[in-house]
Amino acid sequence: MALDTQSIVDQLKEATIVELNDLVKAIEEEFGVSAAAPVAAAGAAGGDAAAKSEFNVELTSAGSAKIKVIKAVREATGLGLKDAKDLVDAAPKNVKEGLSEDEANELKAKLEEAGASVTLK
Repeated sequence: MALDTQSIVDQLKEATIVELNDLVKAIEEEFGVSAAAPVAAAGAAGGDAAAKSEFNVELTSAGSAKIKVIKAVREATGLGLKDAKDLVDAAPKNVKEGLSEDEANELKAKLEEAGASVTLK
């Protein structure tokens, strides 16, 4: 027996919410499955993202004021001139990792003020 997929889809389009709810319950009972499990898993994953506590500040581009950006990177990281220049030249690259949200936003603002393009991850 072959399923007529298009016919089933057409019937589902025409069904009311109550009919669809009854269908879901019947399928759950017949096959011993639960339609709620994927929803719960998706909700749990979303909760983890909202509770993010560590951020990485990534320099995506030095912009046109490269020297100002190098100075800002040196000030933020304590790197020497050559290391700071190498980091800026290697963009996109993380400037600092594992910062709190406030620290990450503060560093992002300083780098953007110097002319850099920055993203938080």
